Amino acid sequence: QVQLVESGGGLVQPGGSLTLSCVGSASNFNPYTMGWYRQAPGKQRELVAKIFTISENTDYADSVKGRFLISFTSKRITAKSVTLQMTHLGPEDTAIYYCHAGYAVRDYWGQGTQVTVSS
Repeated sequence: QVQLVESGGGLVQPGGSLTLSCVGSASNFNPYTMGWYRQAPGKQRELVAKIFTISENTDYADSVKGRFLISFTSKRITAKSVTLQMTHLGPEDTAIYYCHAGYAVRDYWGQGTQVTVSS
């Protein structure tokens, strides 16, 4: 059973920064990717950023390139974490952010954390 637990969402002013963290855990947990997706009201869920855990290659949505930074940490064999550092946030970044892990040919999702960018 894979569990993804997110933290770090909240309210931030335009131009501000926020960091999201996600810890994934399971027995012998070795995801091939971890990342973040987001879903704004009335819109489809979209990729924000993901990282391939072995190569540490990354993939970013065009809208966040140069503003967001994703990183991965292997805490131990049963726990891995992914962090999303978000800077220069704008109202268009307002959404629910979901942690994602690709593991054993399945997709796993966190419960989501709200990010609101507003003055």
